Amino acid sequence: MSNILRADMAVTPRRRRSVAAPDRVRVSASELNDVLQFMRLLWAIVHALDTASKRMSRHLGVTGPQRLVLRVVGIFPGLSAGQLAATLHVHPSTLTGVLRRLVRQKLLKRARHASDRRRAVLHLTPRGETLNAVTRGTVEESVARALGLASDRDRKATQRVLALLGDGLGRPMPANDRDG
Repeated sequence: MSNILRADMAVTPRRRRSVAAPDRVRVSASELNDVLQFMRLLWAIVHALDTASKRMSRHLGVTGPQRLVLRVVGIFPGLSAGQLAATLHVHPSTLTGVLRRLVRQKLLKRARHASDRRRAVLHLTPRGETLNAVTRGTVEESVARALGLASDRDRKATQRVLALLGDGLGRPMPANDRDG
């Protein structure tokens, strides 16, 4: 672990609190270091995405991840499952169930690639195109609203930080940095 990270993760003695009864202790986010504050916000986003995904499933019939697949295939019709996985930064096996459900719901269809009959490509069905056009009540509506409130500079900086975080989380931890 780098010295910068160790120093940032350290809690100074003046910030430590003795823990009384759990129902009487209140922790202020401002008392957390930058790493823990950032992680707290990420957890809040993950929870909010999960909640919004369930709401979308009830109202639109698709979850957030399914909606993202429809949106990307709508923009790039004819993508293979592998190309879609690469675009979404997930392992192809992660998409298997999502694609299967979308095909079963008749929102997505697999077709043979025109020049390579061994490959399958993805296209929206007419029903999928109709759902793809809906924006009200979707996760991307909320994201678009939030991005609209941020400056271009803040959006770009956030994208850079999230990309760095994604890259860092995707790498295995070096053996000498593991606890135990």
